[in-house]
Amino acid sequence: MAKQKYYVVWEGKKPGVYNTWADCKAQTDHYTGAKYKSYESKSAAEEAYRAGWKGNWGSSAGGASKTKSASSGRSAGMETSEEVDYDSISVDVGTRGNPGPVEYKGVDTRTGEIIFSVGPISKGTNNLGEFLAIVHALAHLKKEGSTKTVYTDSVNAMKWLKQKKVATTLARDNSTEEIWLMIDRAEQWLQTNTYSNKVLKWQTKQWGEIKADYGRK
Repeated sequence: MAKQKYYVVWEGKKPGVYNTWADCKAQTDHYTGAKYKSYESKSAAEEAYRAGWKGNWGSSAGGASKTKSASSGRSAGMETSEEVDYDSISVDVGTRGNPGPVEYKGVDTRTGEIIFSVGPISKGTNNLGEFLAIVHALAHLKKEGSTKTVYTDSVNAMKWLKQKKVATTLARDNSTEEIWLMIDRAEQWLQTNTYSNKVLKWQTKQWGEIKADYGRK
């Protein structure tokens, strides 16, 4: 059974402490500059709410460490950012079992508006869905002539993106044919296209759940 989480909304439609992600999402969706974060206990959430978002959300607690953090992320091939770039696309995956049916979407990070949505795909894994979502976002942005950033919360998918190839134990058989055809196309796209967009890790601990989250916690 998943641990109970508590959600602090400092900047949202109705700031406060919420017991469910759905309640938190209702206060932050389509709210420009929303600031929220999850905590493992109600007491920690209430204390953070009373203390305010400064020092608990984003880069305000970091100060001088900002440049070092971004630099170390790039050197590892996994770029990070200390503040949200709202002029971006955020992607995420919804699964029912892992492996199981997979769907993914890309949304406007500022407004939550859905830009694309795919699935459900009959059988796949969470990381494969994340990889497809990133490549879909990059292809979409290239078609639009846009250099917007793409956010994902999957470290594995970012690694596969850099390698232009997935590394998965999911078997190729009749039940997984659909997702493997999509993976093959995505890898081919990466091998034959270039892009200048940044693909960044969404900092869930600082910023709360990614805007494209399906709420299936």
